[in-house]
Amino acid sequence: MTERIGILLVNSGTPQAAEAAAVRAFLARFLADPRVVELPRALWLPLLYGIVLPLRPRRVAKKYRRIWSATGSPLKELSERLSAELAGALAQRILAPLSVELGMLYSPPDVRAALARLRASGAQRILVLPLFPQYCGATTGAVFDQVTAELSRWRSLPELHFIADYHEHPGYIEALRASVTEHWQAHGRTAHLLISFHGIPEGYVQQGDPYFERCQTTARLLADELLLPDGAWSVSFQSRFGPTGWLKPYTIEVLNGMPARGLREVTVVCPGFAVDCLETLEEIDIENREAFMRAGGLRFQYVPALNARAAHAQALADLIEQHCRGWTHPGHGRLPSAARGASA
Repeated sequence: MTERIGILLVNSGTPQAAEAAAVRAFLARFLADPRVVELPRALWLPLLYGIVLPLRPRRVAKKYRRIWSATGSPLKELSERLSAELAGALAQRILAPLSVELGMLYSPPDVRAALARLRASGAQRILVLPLFPQYCGATTGAVFDQVTAELSRWRSLPELHFIADYHEHPGYIEALRASVTEHWQAHGRTAHLLISFHGIPEGYVQQGDPYFERCQTTARLLADELLLPDGAWSVSFQSRFGPTGWLKPYTIEVLNGMPARGLREVTVVCPGFAVDCLETLEEIDIENREAFMRAGGLRFQYVPALNARAAHAQALADLIEQHCRGWTHPGHGRLPSAARGASA
């Protein structure tokens, strides 16, 4: 009998409401994670609880209110829709019993609860897919920490497979290409494509984090698939937090400087975000749009994240099927014992 496979999707999380108290609770979990802020705890925690959490939540809550929908947080809703779309795609591909659960790093439904649901479903093999295409210790590493922390409490452990990233997976790149192409077909093409990724402190990369290289690879592959010549596209980094240097160039500075260089029409795409969230819907499509137009821009386009597009679900299904092959086809890649003896 084929053992049940559990698929755990993990995203970052979101406040429960667009109010200061809910934002404060979310930021307290998020910013207290040593994977996110690597400063010594004795230095960082007094700053977090003494300055950041008393002051920042009210300002951030205002940003959330600009994108909050009747159904709540866009990140949560879109992640749930993607999870459901993926479950449907996998059901048509994998014959083994299958359960798909969504967990969040810093908000409900959390990783621990999602793993508990997979265990209750009878899953004896679990594949973990962080919804962060480009590996980074602050995101993918945090997923690994939370998954292994929960599994350390289990008496009977499942067989575990962890996908570190999928920054150059052909299906993912093709889904990005199709989304940009379809957007241009619907809204008109611009002369320049800005490919914006979430930033991280430069020190993380200097210490060996491969995130910067992963982003550059994704961007180059996407530009190649779109047949864009050098000069028609560029890479930038957004969402800087704190006084230290982060990966450059900063998206807001790039956009502010474009009109003066004659680039008055731009399309922005954010391939590092599996679904739309505060950093894309508010920071890019509202704040950065306004900054670009104030600087003399004429046309600003934002290409939505892949979200629950069928092509996105199919790309993730391809990835999962590839990594589950040894589970769904136990004999795959091995000769029968008689044949192995004959060929020895």
